[in-house]
Amino acid sequence: MFLFLLCLFPLGALAQSTVKGTVIDEAGEPIIGATVQVQGAKTGAITDFEGNFSVEAASNATLLISYVGYVTETVSVQGRNNIQVTLKEDATSLNDVVVIGYGTMKKKLVTGATVQVKGDDIAKLNTTNALEAMQSSTPGVQITQSSSQPGKGYKVYIRGIGTTGNSAPLYVIDGVAGGSLDDINPADIESIDILKDAASAAIYGARAANGVILVTTRQGKAGKIEITYNGAFGWSNAYKRPQLLNAQQYMTIIDEYTFNTSGQKMDWAGYVPADILAKVNSGWEGTDWWKAFENKNALQQNHSVTLTGGNDMSKFAMSYTYTGNEGIMGADQATIRILTVLLSMVRAGIHLCSAIRGRTSFMAVSTLWLRAAISTPMLLLSPSFSPSRV
Repeated sequence: MFLFLLCLFPLGALAQSTVKGTVIDEAGEPIIGATVQVQGAKTGAITDFEGNFSVEAASNATLLISYVGYVTETVSVQGRNNIQVTLKEDATSLNDVVVIGYGTMKKKLVTGATVQVKGDDIAKLNTTNALEAMQSSTPGVQITQSSSQPGKGYKVYIRGIGTTGNSAPLYVIDGVAGGSLDDINPADIESIDILKDAASAAIYGARAANGVILVTTRQGKAGKIEITYNGAFGWSNAYKRPQLLNAQQYMTIIDEYTFNTSGQKMDWAGYVPADILAKVNSGWEGTDWWKAFENKNALQQNHSVTLTGGNDMSKFAMSYTYTGNEGIMGADQATIRILTVLLSMVRAGIHLCSAIRGRTSFMAVSTLWLRAAISTPMLLLSPSFSPSRV
């Protein structure tokens, strides 16, 4: 009999029962959407509009109750079927200081209205533009590239398009309104704060109607002179090549189209020179314009050299950046050279930035290549065909 009871004991300890409860804050108000999870198990629940929850758990299980902005509580069931849990505010995270237009405020007062991106997080991605690195880390901010050509800038919309005119946000770089992130080396950025609501950006007036982006650059440091180099290399290729028609397939499709619309086939002799038509009829598939236009393993490179130093009276920081991008199609190239000089003294400061941009666009100087790339094959542009290119 003793052995029988001993065998039943583990089964009783592991028996599952429904545990109900309520999650409230320190003021006694129910917390909606709090997570209740059984420690060591995959079961859990979410509190409803009245803070109530129901979960299947063993009598000796432990519950983990968590919610954003509150300290996670650990509660032991101890055979109870109804539990009330009080969560306390997490003063550590809610009292963090964030930057707004007028100065700084506690994070709990502007949660959701501001977004901050650290310069170290931007530098880790080794991008040629800070906005490119912010695409995946700024909720509520839409960042898109206006064109895939090298050297093209980005469009930024904060909480959607606010006007039918200019919807770009206001950039404030080291306290000076105006400018652009395109002319700043990502390695020179200390932090970027995005002000999304009207209250935090009100100091800038009507210019902040579409939001404000505050940029703080790295300052010089007192002490020994330091030289820092950051470099990155990469290659780019087209993700997927579209399946295009060759010359013979194109002629077949056009013949079918003209026959279905007019009852006659296309008179190719009136559009294509006799020698080209003879080559196609003999099996020539025409020029593969995608292959001719593609630039495989397009090089991407970024180099930055920074010199910092100073003493208690003055500090300085100098940086030089070279960025080179090649396009994956044609011979598009873009080069950017940025020279930044920052001098800080006790009562004055000088911040100079010079950017030299150069871009070579093959599609801009030869529209024929662009037309060939999007219209394959180019039999209707017979003078552009080279019979030697098979």
